[in-house]
Amino acid sequence: MTDTTPRPLLPLLPMAGRTHGNRSAVTCHLRCGDACSVAAPNTTDTSYFRDVAAQALSRRTVVGAGLTVTALGAVSASPAAAGRATGHGNGNGHGGHGHHLDLEFDAIAPAPVTVDDVTVPAGYDWRTIIRWGDPILRGAPTFDAAHQTPEAQAGQFGYNNDYLDIIETNRQGTRALLVCNHEYTNENIMFPPGTDPATVIRTAWAAHGMSVVELRRRRRGDAWTYVPGARLNRRITLDTPFAVDGPAAGSDLLKTAADPTGTRVLGTMNNCAGGTTPWGTVLSGEENFNQYFRASGTDPREARYGLSATQDSRNWRSLDPRWDATTPEFANEPNRFGWIVEVDPSDPRSTPVKHTAMGRFKHEGANVIVNRDGHVVAYMGDDERFDYLYRFVSRDRMRSGDSRSDRRHNKTLLSEGDLSVARFTGDGLGDGVSDGTGEWIPLTKDGRSMVPGFTIEEVLVYTRLAADTVMPTKMDRPEDVEPSMHNGRVYVACTNNTDRGKAGKEGPTEPNPRPLNKDGHVVEITPTNGDHTRSTFTWNLFLICGDAASAGTYFGGWTGPVSPISCPDNVAFDSEGNLWVSTDGQPSAIKVSDGLFKVPVEGPERGHVQQFLAVPSGAETCGPVIHDRDGSVFVAVQHPGEDGSWEAPQSRFPDFVPAGSTAARGQFAGPRPSVVQVTRG
Repeated sequence: MTDTTPRPLLPLLPMAGRTHGNRSAVTCHLRCGDACSVAAPNTTDTSYFRDVAAQALSRRTVVGAGLTVTALGAVSASPAAAGRATGHGNGNGHGGHGHHLDLEFDAIAPAPVTVDDVTVPAGYDWRTIIRWGDPILRGAPTFDAAHQTPEAQAGQFGYNNDYLDIIETNRQGTRALLVCNHEYTNENIMFPPGTDPATVIRTAWAAHGMSVVELRRRRRGDAWTYVPGARLNRRITLDTPFAVDGPAAGSDLLKTAADPTGTRVLGTMNNCAGGTTPWGTVLSGEENFNQYFRASGTDPREARYGLSATQDSRNWRSLDPRWDATTPEFANEPNRFGWIVEVDPSDPRSTPVKHTAMGRFKHEGANVIVNRDGHVVAYMGDDERFDYLYRFVSRDRMRSGDSRSDRRHNKTLLSEGDLSVARFTGDGLGDGVSDGTGEWIPLTKDGRSMVPGFTIEEVLVYTRLAADTVMPTKMDRPEDVEPSMHNGRVYVACTNNTDRGKAGKEGPTEPNPRPLNKDGHVVEITPTNGDHTRSTFTWNLFLICGDAASAGTYFGGWTGPVSPISCPDNVAFDSEGNLWVSTDGQPSAIKVSDGLFKVPVEGPERGHVQQFLAVPSGAETCGPVIHDRDGSVFVAVQHPGEDGSWEAPQSRFPDFVPAGSTAARGQFAGPRPSVVQVTRG
């Protein structure tokens, strides 16, 4: 029998008292299901891991003293690779067409965690483009936080915006599409006490998913405004049908009572980062889906994905049995999440797709580059402690034309191809520099499993378990992974891993050089001969993050002053190839607000970290988009005031309704996740 007992919006928090610094236990609970309160799902242990750890530890005496002298030389991609590489990562500097407004700035000082505002450099201003609850579909009502309904939310901008892109749609640069996903909800600050539990749950379903919103402005360089009720506006929610494609489509592992074909899934959820493809679609990664389900917790396949009998505190199963995987009818429902999804923002009637060929894990996102031979290559991180970095190479080649048939073909490129996982090896030189070589170990090839004992469907549905058997390198939460269109190299944000080196856990390795890694690092990968389809690569650690005064930090060889930076999460590029890094966890690690940082990757200022902005109290910096030729930077401000309550909000961003005042129509006297644009004042 399904349990229908109402539950408190926020139960006891397993991470309360266990977080570092000012990290919110509420964020840990709602976004990732208190993942750090339980053992990391990856419990594999091999001689390969121990050997790498021993080699790295023998060299850490140099690194432990601080990498402030040895410089990593900039590694150049081949001219052919840099010239052929094309794509649209989020924030690749597009949106200029010759009209150039630079983004020169003086780095800001780190913002205290109590500052409830967006902090920007002198000479810059910020403004909100769109907020949680703003009506976007025709007929959607004006936001009224005290009376939210599922029907209203389904036509309004969703909650906790994460991945973001601003895609210009006309040559004049006066029209664009804002595409954004909505990772998770915080019912404790979204609803007044006493709200009917069924209304809370159904409204939360509508607040997940994705939004597509038309933008307009008068001329280049102006601020954007969104257009309510525009033709291309769209909400994708947990009721939206998705098609399943690729080798696992129709597999018995994906079939449920509601979908006996295994080819149609309702909705997408816990979407984190993403990417925009060269053919104009948007990719989004389904991440911490495990926390929404009740599962047995005893099946090793479930345990490897963090599914358990205790983490579904939202109690969604009280309204829909598909969230109860302990029943035979819906035992496979968790297998239908954890994919890369693709959405065509230019066609609001199109059916979004879940790509099984790209594997199932806790996808942070996926970003693609077109190799010089025309194959599309996607890089992906599995955002969990001690999990892996993946690569997908399309079977077919991209067509460069812009006809309907070319675009229709390109929209199938991620449906078939080869999946592999990364193994990193240190160079063994004992020089105190973290660098070396690596290889991509095949998991699938030509539609066949390359993992003994696994069918092709099992490799793709249980990708983590298949990868475990081939001994890849355990990484410190590999999140956003983006190839640069300028130098052809790939940048991997490893956010942190405070479990590294604890008793019974893998210790430092050369690509993950610090025990109890609270600050994270950024890996720079160079494909062999600039060919992204080759099975080998070289690598180095571009950034070893933290306060520069701390031992073990490293900033690409730069030895001058830098802005302190911790917990790199999302990355983007500007039109000149500079890396921009957004953070998630600085309040915990270095006790300042999260922010956005510019870091050159080439030339004499390689590694010079400069902070551009900081987000409000309790918030995380998500989805950076850098349109430097247009003089604009965009970020998604996620979970402001996360630790507050309806009665006692801890942030009033972005409406800033004073305490004790009545909110104007469409405003809220509490926090609203929002997309903001920063321009010169």
